Amino acid sequence: MPDIGVFHPQVVHFIVVLGLLGVAFRLISLTGKFEWTGSAAPLLLILAGVASFAAAQSGADAHGLAERIPGAADAVREHEELGEMVRNLFLLVAGLEVVALALRQRVVVVKWLRVASGVVGLVASFYLYEAAEHGGEVVYRYAGGVGTRSGDPADVENLLVAGLYHQARLKRAAGDSAEAARLTEELARHRPNDFGVQLLLVESTLRDRKDPARALEALAHITLPAEDSRAALRVGLLRSEAYVAAGQPESARAVLAALAEQFPDSRWVKDAIAKLK
Repeated sequence: MPDIGVFHPQVVHFIVVLGLLGVAFRLISLTGKFEWTGSAAPLLLILAGVASFAAAQSGADAHGLAERIPGAADAVREHEELGEMVRNLFLLVAGLEVVALALRQRVVVVKWLRVASGVVGLVASFYLYEAAEHGGEVVYRYAGGVGTRSGDPADVENLLVAGLYHQARLKRAAGDSAEAARLTEELARHRPNDFGVQLLLVESTLRDRKDPARALEALAHITLPAEDSRAALRVGLLRSEAYVAAGQPESARAVLAALAEQFPDSRWVKDAIAKLK
């Protein structure tokens, strides 16, 4: 069978929609109301069984790289085991629905097969929720697959850049300015020509390194991107902050006055002016 790990994020959404909707329709059909749900439920649940098989297979194909991320192995294995349980249960549900269709002339037997389908479907839905929750943990807590699924080196670097940005932000919030500055400088090494990263480096120079003179010098050499109408606002606010830190409040007022004319509705400019007063 071909490796379908790259399609895992897409495939899992099919089992979520088909499985939960199919179980809901089957349970509603058991009440005798909305008769059309009794016709829709078998199709949805059989398709859910097929989707569950594809989801489990694609997950097995995709888990190797994520499992090797330091600290992620247990979370990946738990997600995989839950996914296999979901597959087994939805395949059982699909099997019950197929048998019910085959024996549709035997009313009593079909009734109990559909009741069994609804009960097993409820259990399968619970495990589906758990598998989805653990999958989210693999992705959002351990970055399993983020930036690595495509195999493109540029995507992997995007992951590194994002990690450096968030870690620097957390270190700054924790009061570790030296580490925040180091991480931001490493970020700038990877993206030296990125306007946003250049501003982050100026912010770090100003707030982490406490060096307003160097920050002002860096701002003087930044080229504003033509496509970003708010670039001048961001640079101006940083420049005014650097002037204040350098003990030049009049220069900061002049910068803010110019910004107020250019961006009269900007809350950030109004707040900066109020803070300076």
